Amino acid sequence: MGCVRSAAITRWETLTRPAPVPTDAAGRLRADFVEWMQGLDAGWVTATPGLGRPAQLTALGNGVVPQQAARAVRLLAPPFPRCAAA
Repeated sequence: MGCVRSAAITRWETLTRPAPVPTDAAGRLRADFVEWMQGLDAGWVTATPGLGRPAQLTALGNGVVPQQAARAVRLLAPPFPRCAAA
């Protein structure tokens, strides 16, 4: 299982940026790693002034992953009608 996860992280790094360390010294999930996994710009949530780690993780957990949202819109949007040639 570790090899699969490692390969996935490597692939995502080639599309985004280097992955942050996933956990802190206490073994807790880091918000900047979640931000990276979701494809958000560095600091999109984690650089918000006054927002601590628990609130950052809550915001990220309640957020929408942009790539998934874009795909959903493409799948669910009705096709535009084509105009008849004059």
